[in-house]
Amino acid sequence: MSELRIREAGEVIGRLEPGPWNALTDVRGVRVGHTTLCEPEQGVHSGVTAIVPEGKVLPAGLSVANGYGKFVGATQVMELGEVETPILLTSTLSAFRTADALLTWVLDRAERPVRTINPVVGEINDSWLSHTVLRPVTADHVWNALDTATSGPVAMGNVGGGTGACALGYKAGIGTSSRRVAVGGQEASVGVLVQANMDGDLRVRGNMLTPRSLGLPVAGSSSAEGSCVVVIAVDFACSARQLSRIANRGVFALGRTGAAYSHGSGDYALAFSTRPAPPRAELRPAELDLVFTAVMDSVEEAVLDSLLAATTVITPGGRRAAALPHSALLKALA
Repeated sequence: MSELRIREAGEVIGRLEPGPWNALTDVRGVRVGHTTLCEPEQGVHSGVTAIVPEGKVLPAGLSVANGYGKFVGATQVMELGEVETPILLTSTLSAFRTADALLTWVLDRAERPVRTINPVVGEINDSWLSHTVLRPVTADHVWNALDTATSGPVAMGNVGGGTGACALGYKAGIGTSSRRVAVGGQEASVGVLVQANMDGDLRVRGNMLTPRSLGLPVAGSSSAEGSCVVVIAVDFACSARQLSRIANRGVFALGRTGAAYSHGSGDYALAFSTRPAPPRAELRPAELDLVFTAVMDSVEEAVLDSLLAATTVITPGGRRAAALPHSALLKALA
């Protein structure tokens, strides 16, 4: 199946223009890397996605819609309003090994002795597809994702932390998008990356497009054990308080695509700025509204692109996570 983005299918979400890559990396100073673990015969579909911003300590805000997850480092982000490491996305039971490997990576690059550090790792439950080896991620996989992170286009679908993801009944994975905004009279960027793994019914232009309506099996656990992590980056000065409000919109936007926010789902959004700012640096209300819009539209587009980029996966035991047929989506848009 050829690569297709929702924008290329003729569906333009919102009125704001995307950046050159329509990706998180349109935000200056942000790089993304993946390590993909795909061993079909062993039933392994997992990996790591690394989001590597420039700067040692950056303002940040976190939103938790449903906390059924293992978001390593969450309490310090919420308490201090900052991140001090790259942000990694992986699978549930690999989260702690990933955090330890991230800590090693940071310590190896420290310019002076470090007494404390707060690694930040989000996760999804990909055990429906990757259920034979529940902790496949090693330190080498984490370091590879960090060391190969680049600016430019971002691979989507069955890659990195999205390799074993299912969302809205289909095979999903990593999705990304961006928008250009005006802040303080200057052009700036808002970028998002989504690790889509939530339950619910896909909605396109307000209409449901379920696997059953297409004669496909439903991908994902019947007990609604999902999770979705949204990472938002901006390249303008912004307070941690406002970044928390921006992160809220990242979670809200999942509802546009049909997310159910079920009991067994961990729904998180982390927003950070690549521009360190004084604690009282605040966007004006009109600017904040524009950023909210950019986040909502970008997240919606990123989820749809994660579905379009994904490819069908069949496990050794016969579980089938079917990709969303492009023809069905094009028909729904028409």
